[in-house]
This record gives sequence, structure tokens and C-alpha cells, in this order.
Amino acid sequence: MISTRLDQLLIGTPQEFRDDGAMSAIAKQPVEDALMLGLEGLAGNQVADPLHHGGRDKAVHLYPAEHYGFWRDKYPDLDLLEQPGAFGENFSCTGMTEDRLCLGDIFRLGEALIQCSHARKPCWKLNHRFGKPDVLKTVVKTGKSGSYFRVMETGKVQAGDLFVQQERPLPDWPLDRLFDLIIGGQHKGRSAELRMLAESPLLAENWRQRAQQLAETQTD
Repeated sequence: MISTRLDQLLIGTPQEFRDDGAMSAIAKQPVEDALMLGLEGLAGNQVADPLHHGGRDKAVHLYPAEHYGFWRDKYPDLDLLEQPGAFGENFSCTGMTEDRLCLGDIFRLGEALIQCSHARKPCWKLNHRFGKPDVLKTVVKTGKSGSYFRVMETGKVQAGDLFVQQERPLPDWPLDRLFDLIIGGQHKGRSAELRMLAESPLLAENWRQRAQQLAETQTD
């Protein structure tokens, strides 16, 4: 079972992201005060593209602080990796890596109750933000994806609050296994697992749809 501390709470608002006027809220800044965590996310946090970001299955994004050492070694010239927020995360902490966190894990954090809904599928915005052509590819290869949570009970949260695990309904489904299957291309011959995930209410709806699509391609 996991018990760790929320090191930083971060929020962001849409800003111009490219010369063509595209907007993004991926740049996050830490806040010290307690914030209300509602069903759609943290008070004061916004998304620029509600079709692909935000929503109840993506209320908050966590990125493990442990991964920053890997990225700093890979891109030593990037100052944005010197502090949390580079990946657009709302929560920064240690102890919640993809091999330790499982689909459906439930935590009490401050006044709120949250549940892990899926890992993060990387998009082109990471390449653009870092100014590197291979960030997305590296996330897929390494599985250093981060995670998303839905909110089961709303309430205030603050940096320094403890994540206290309440339940682990799927101990056989750490996020690294889930990510490899749904995003990492390791789905061949695994139709039974895909169908189980497609029917699981614990998994985010868009990943359930992806699992169903992949299951339909199987011949086993």
C-alpha cells in the first residue's frame, strides 16, 4: 500500500503555445494555499483543449518526481526540468511511479477522495514544450507516463497533504502493465485482458474504447 506526501500542487491557465496561435495550459505553477478539488479538477486550473484534456476521468494529473532525474540526464540543457510542472502535472510527489500505482487505487488526500483512472497518453505538445523531437517516443518506450485521477469526493487539498491509500481493487494491474498494453504496442495475443479492461468501469472511458478496438483486432 502506498503512503506518501504531496510535495507540490500546481495549476495553469491557457497561454499561447505556438506561433499559429495554438493555446495550451501545460505550463503549471506551484501554489501554496489549499485549493478546492472538484469533480472536474482543481479550482483555478484550466484546459485549452477540453476535447483531449480535462473531464472527470482526467480531473488531476500526477507526474512522479523520481522521473525528473532521467529527463535531466537526457536533456541537460533544459531549465524547465529543474522544477516540477514541466509535464503539465497538477500533483508532484515521490512514491507514485507507474510500477507502484495500480488502476483503481483509491486515496484520501486532504479532504478529497481520488481514484486512479488511467495512465497518460503522451501527445505532440510534450515535443513542442521541450523543443525536442523525441519526447513522446521516449515516454512510450520507457513508460514514464504519469497518471490521471478522478475525484470521488470533493474537498480541499494542499501541498504537504498525505496520500493515504484506502483501496486497491486491481492489484494485478499496475499502470506500467496497463500502459504497455493500451499505448505501448504490447497488445498482440492479449484479447482476454483487453476485453476485461474494455468492460471495467475503473478504467477511463476513452481507454476502455481503445481496449475494445484493440481486442477486435486480435485473432487469438
